[in-house]
Amino acid sequence: MITGSKAMIRDINSHLVLETVLNEGPISRAAISVKLGLTKATISAIVADLIDRQFIREIGSDDTSLGRKPILLEFCKENGHIISIDLGVNTITAFTSDLKGNDCGLKMFPNNYTRDNIISGLIYIINLSLAELPETPFGLAGIAIGVHGVTNGNEILFAPYYDYSGLPFADRLSEHFEVPVFLENEANLSVIGEKCFCYNVPNMIGLSVHSGVGAGIIIDGKLYTGINGNAGEIGHTIINVDGRKCPCGNHGCLEQYASERAILTDYAEIRELEKVTIEEFVAAYNSGDKTASDLVDQFVRYTAVAVNNLLNTFNPDVIVINSGFTINIPELHERIRDQLKNRMNKYCTLVPSGLQDISILLGGVCLIIKDYLGVDYSAPNSDFMMG
Repeated sequence: MITGSKAMIRDINSHLVLETVLNEGPISRAAISVKLGLTKATISAIVADLIDRQFIREIGSDDTSLGRKPILLEFCKENGHIISIDLGVNTITAFTSDLKGNDCGLKMFPNNYTRDNIISGLIYIINLSLAELPETPFGLAGIAIGVHGVTNGNEILFAPYYDYSGLPFADRLSEHFEVPVFLENEANLSVIGEKCFCYNVPNMIGLSVHSGVGAGIIIDGKLYTGINGNAGEIGHTIINVDGRKCPCGNHGCLEQYASERAILTDYAEIRELEKVTIEEFVAAYNSGDKTASDLVDQFVRYTAVAVNNLLNTFNPDVIVINSGFTINIPELHERIRDQLKNRMNKYCTLVPSGLQDISILLGGVCLIIKDYLGVDYSAPNSDFMMG
């Protein structure tokens, strides 16, 4: 039988109390005692310590007509800051928040950085964000970076559309800012954000369609990344054996036909344009442009293939689709669902992203909250009732 020291047990109980106040506050000591099955004396001692450490505070009495009104407790969310970054292929987005993902700020920068100056560029961007934040008791809790590529061991292993693989992002930034720095695949962060803030179910897939196509996978409430971080790289599954060459080394990969980058590149080539933005593409589609319409059909067809494969492989509670196309053309969501022809269709709960453009950023916030506080966070509005 494995036993723990009294100090370890107190530490575990402290984390349980903090997690309860974070997720369910405002809440009374008595309610925490009932929920956790700990004595009122134990709860009172832990609460006193957490108040002294400025993690929680008393905010007044609960509204009850029976007996003495209990004092409510809430988490001191404003006592620290989080920085989350979406390191996109064309754009870098820096997001700041408090310790619950509230009081947010956002800055966007063109990603013109090369392998030689990207880390110094991120230091510059982070410093700009920090300069606008007020002083707090805890300061900066951590930095999360969403990478459009494969990560493992806090490093970029493979990023097909920018040359950042192998760079010491975490070490350099952690040394400079003296806080933990986490690099994670953007699809993984996206599904973490969706689970934390929108769809609180134990098994879910987040299909992220941007410069590539990735799937964030949560099984039994935990992120699944595989042995070396390659789990969920559905964009590199082959749909055309003799198809287009992919930077991964194969031919005919899904993301060469269904990613935003592929669709926009195809449209620009057909229309003999140097480049086209997603806003310009959507405007062309809405105006009845046949080329845009044909390419949207292509996106729907191949995205449905990806959903079908994920559904048959994982059979999750929910599949969330996050793409600039589905955000800007909402009817595509139902069109993708209608493409699912096999018997598994009736078991598929296919939902649009609840966070859209900031899912990666809020996923990074959740990652830092868990690391800094040692607890799991589920936003109050994240309960999702299955239909």
